[in-house]
Amino acid sequence: MHKPHRCARAAHRFTREIAEPLPPGASALQRIALSRRRSSRAGFSLVELLIVIAIILIILTFALPRFNVAQMNAHEVAVIQAIRTLHSAQTQYMSQFGTYATSLAQLGPPASGGPGPAAADLIPSSLSTGEKDGYVFTLTATPSGYTINANPKVYNSTGRRTFFSDQNMTIRQNWGQEPATATSPELK
Repeated sequence: MHKPHRCARAAHRFTREIAEPLPPGASALQRIALSRRRSSRAGFSLVELLIVIAIILIILTFALPRFNVAQMNAHEVAVIQAIRTLHSAQTQYMSQFGTYATSLAQLGPPASGGPGPAAADLIPSSLSTGEKDGYVFTLTATPSGYTINANPKVYNSTGRRTFFSDQNMTIRQNWGQEPATATSPELK
């Protein structure tokens, strides 16, 4: 008989700490049941959590496309800057070696040893590999100089525009999958 009495006292002390006291005739089981009901009211219900998750998913539905567009814009700005860097590197290469570089590797860092015509160390290795910021860069020698093409690796995911430039340093763009050419609109 002594044990149930201790349980009743513990349950009474527990309910006194959490909530208002029960009527004097309430049993220990009634006190415990009431405390469980009160503790379940303290949290969120499953329906409330599902509503919050649904609201977050709706917000993401509108935010993600805008984020992707902003990311593509950032890639395209970085590509334009990379083309300008290639023009500067070509100008330096011409002044040092008397001719334009015929590949990105010739403008990049050497695998070993010091810089030279095979690897002039004028552009970072991330650009000399031909892929940077979601774009694929190609440098081609021409009889009068060189051409640079930059095309998105995955159209409409890493970029929406293609770019073209040559030794005249005018950057041209094409809003589509087709690579930009010397006749494409000039980037303003």
